[in-house]
Amino acid sequence: MSEAYDSNEVQGNILRGYRNNMVRYLILEVSDLAAARRFLAASADGTDADVPKITRSAWWATKPDVCFNIGVTYEGLRALGTPGECLDSFPTEFVEGMRARAMKLGDFGSSAPEHWPAPFDQPERVHIIASIYVDEEHHLDVVQGQVARAFNVIGVRNGRNLADQKVFFGYQDSISQPKFRHVDDPEQAAANEPADPLGTVLLGYPTRMQGLEFSIPQPRELGFNGAFNAFRILAQDAQGFETYLDKAADMLLTHPRAKDLLVPGTEDRIGAGLDRHGALREVVAAQMCGRWRNGMPYETSPDAQWPKSEEPGALTNFDYHHGSRCPAGAHMRRVNPRGGPIVQRIANYTRRLVRRGMSYGPDFDPANPDSQERGLLGNFIGANFGAQFEAVMCDWLNLGLQDPTVTGSNDPLIGANSPETSWFDLTLPKEGTIRLRGFPRFVTTRGGAYTFLPSLSAIRYLSRLTG
Repeated sequence: MSEAYDSNEVQGNILRGYRNNMVRYLILEVSDLAAARRFLAASADGTDADVPKITRSAWWATKPDVCFNIGVTYEGLRALGTPGECLDSFPTEFVEGMRARAMKLGDFGSSAPEHWPAPFDQPERVHIIASIYVDEEHHLDVVQGQVARAFNVIGVRNGRNLADQKVFFGYQDSISQPKFRHVDDPEQAAANEPADPLGTVLLGYPTRMQGLEFSIPQPRELGFNGAFNAFRILAQDAQGFETYLDKAADMLLTHPRAKDLLVPGTEDRIGAGLDRHGALREVVAAQMCGRWRNGMPYETSPDAQWPKSEEPGALTNFDYHHGSRCPAGAHMRRVNPRGGPIVQRIANYTRRLVRRGMSYGPDFDPANPDSQERGLLGNFIGANFGAQFEAVMCDWLNLGLQDPTVTGSNDPLIGANSPETSWFDLTLPKEGTIRLRGFPRFVTTRGGAYTFLPSLSAIRYLSRLTG
């Protein structure tokens, strides 16, 4: 490493998951510069009981009641008085911001920024996004009140964990995260994938690409040990997804090769009590995602969702290869091709992102559909937007450039799809595929921002700015 890693210098939400029940995101505007700087100083030092303390990456003996962190936008750095020569040292993607990068991210049509609600319709006012993770709801209002004394709160977004760690599409989530060198994470102990260098997410450390470290914004005190985060509000059309699974299963009931996809008489291996239609729709769901809805990887268990393996590492320890049963176009394989065959060989494991997310909106009942918005509050953390987040979103999710068999198709779950052009190939045990068509866009962007997650030293630096 370039310098010894100090876990007390790194914000805690970068390298660790908090596993709290709830989160509240506060979208903040700097309206009183002196008050904002005082808040940052107190939050970094943790000396004022009336200011929430920034949570560090260091492991704690006793979990705190509140985990508090901040991300600063380019406009936020300007509002805090960051000198122009320092602002010029930040990468172009961050300077331009998420709205300006919309086409690269697939944010067009119904996802276009002109449809984003307040406050993301005024990006020049979005200066800081603060996250408050708690298990007890009353802490959220207390911390929001503390923050509101120093900033103008222009937006609030609440998230929560759904039962069984699932998302509204019914899949178990939060299964696989990068495993980092020099970081002792008990939750990753059973994972046998290669350990990623800290430079995957932190500025100032080596990356997987030989001899390459991403540039550090200057001064070093500001940039070192920082990371970049794409904060995204993603509406999920859970009812539309379930409706499409019905449509796909209807088609497969009469398809001549459906017996190869699911051997008649084995429906109970997909789910107890499922008829053939119900089992086929779950096979489609599993291949589109790359996991069964209970979390089992399709790669290691292509013919059965049940029984679910309880072996340590059963959900994470697998790889892809030529002839894999998991489709090359599956969501999980697109976002993390692991060591599997891809055209861009150097890109294996170099585009890893830390994902933090919680659901928002009311519970979803497929039997009683409604029109209420629900979805995911997502954070996608890395050391470089262009080489990681944007490359995954554009090259892999919405172009399929990593594999010639999926080039020209979009990710079936979160891609920028339309019924007129969408397609996805289901794999069969032997040779051949069954092509699905006509599915709509299931995930729509409803707002977001590119933020910089400063180190503790950087937060103190920002608090000491003058002018």
